Amino acid sequence: MLAPMEIEFVGAAGTVTGSKHLVHTKHATVLLDCGLVQGKRKDAIAANKDLGFSPRSVDAVVLSHAHIDHSGALPLLVKGGFDGPIYATPATRDLCAAMLEDSALIQAQDARYINRSIEKDHVDMEPVEPLYTPDDVVRVLEQMISVPYRRRVPVSPGVDVTFFDAGHVLGSAITLLEVEEDGAKKRVVFTGDLGRKDMPILRDPEVPTGGCDLLITESTYGDRLHKPIQTIEEDLLALVVRTHKRGGKLIIPSFALERAQEVVFYLKGLATKGLLPKIPVYVDSPLTVKITEIFKLHPECYDKETRALIEGHDSPFDFDRLRYVSDREDSKAIDTSQGSAIIISASGMCEAGRVLHHLKANIESEKSAIAIVGFQAQHTLGRRLVEKRPRVKIFGVERDVRAEVVTLNGLSAHADQADLVGFAKAMRATGGVNRIALVHGEERAQRGLVAALDAAGMTGAVAPRAGTRLTV
Repeated sequence: MLAPMEIEFVGAAGTVTGSKHLVHTKHATVLLDCGLVQGKRKDAIAANKDLGFSPRSVDAVVLSHAHIDHSGALPLLVKGGFDGPIYATPATRDLCAAMLEDSALIQAQDARYINRSIEKDHVDMEPVEPLYTPDDVVRVLEQMISVPYRRRVPVSPGVDVTFFDAGHVLGSAITLLEVEEDGAKKRVVFTGDLGRKDMPILRDPEVPTGGCDLLITESTYGDRLHKPIQTIEEDLLALVVRTHKRGGKLIIPSFALERAQEVVFYLKGLATKGLLPKIPVYVDSPLTVKITEIFKLHPECYDKETRALIEGHDSPFDFDRLRYVSDREDSKAIDTSQGSAIIISASGMCEAGRVLHHLKANIESEKSAIAIVGFQAQHTLGRRLVEKRPRVKIFGVERDVRAEVVTLNGLSAHADQADLVGFAKAMRATGGVNRIALVHGEERAQRGLVAALDAAGMTGAVAPRAGTRLTV
């Protein structure tokens, strides 16, 4: 007799990166997300070299969205022998074309820079080799199948999938899996990363109807509440003004997908109101430039306000004094330029990319400032900045943190505790929720969310760790 349906939690179980969850049925194995582990370079490289399962054992992949901690290991999966279909929304497929290629290029660039530094300057770092190449990325794209929101499709024998808008980033999806085994029907809902209500640009998260046997929900901010969205402009403006008065540069490490576009949206709002100081604003990320163009291709993901702006030829992603930078020499010139500037640059957790060079140039200046606008995983440079460490390593060299460091949590695209509990309650109201499993969260956040769910009458939520299997 074959085993019953099981969910095996491989990544983002007790952590917030490396999202991977295997759905084992009697007829197939479906992988939910295939993300890279992010964190301390040496540990992350070691973790990413082993996916935690055999790529050839997977029949199909269902991808919630394009963030690298959810999609970034797909080239490794394909490189390891997976040759099945990868299902995603049209916007997610387009974004992966840009983001996975960028990931491969950054790995190659960082490896060259680090290995040169080791050889030339004898810095305290291990030699680095890229995990995959652009050719591996092309193979991923050849296996991707675009599926619009709210269209039910079969992805493997006995397993159908429907995507609903998660409101987290462009194309992000809540996944409903409907599984039939021996005449019995089971429903699993996976939130991916759940967005917030009333955020700019994107629509609010949807709620699948009909309830579910198992709700797998993210828990990144499960132990806290975000500041009201209305305070974002005020807090951002105050930091810009302070930095400008000191004559320093404001560095905003930002995820190229969604967060960079939201920061530009708010800065444009301040500029339109005449409140933004007359200083240059740079979006220094070739990837962000590509992603912003992809945004323009997917109005099906916008809220009504953003669609109205674009239809009125008033792009939310452009304004006077804003410059998108792709050329490397232009990027270097920003740090040597005189006077204040705002620099939005990837990566969001300060672990790779051009932002490291901007931090290297400005972190020891008391005039400058660093704005943290997204969640920072453990063992990342971004997390060490949030923790107010007096000294941090950048490219293997210890540096004093003299720049002002400010965390602007109001910009988070993740649901907070109230949002997560509200989503679970809304799911229950449409048909019941038998069990809840918490993923994509650290232990403290998950404890807080379990307590909040208990208080809402949704008892028994569990927080599985890597290797845990739950029977559905």
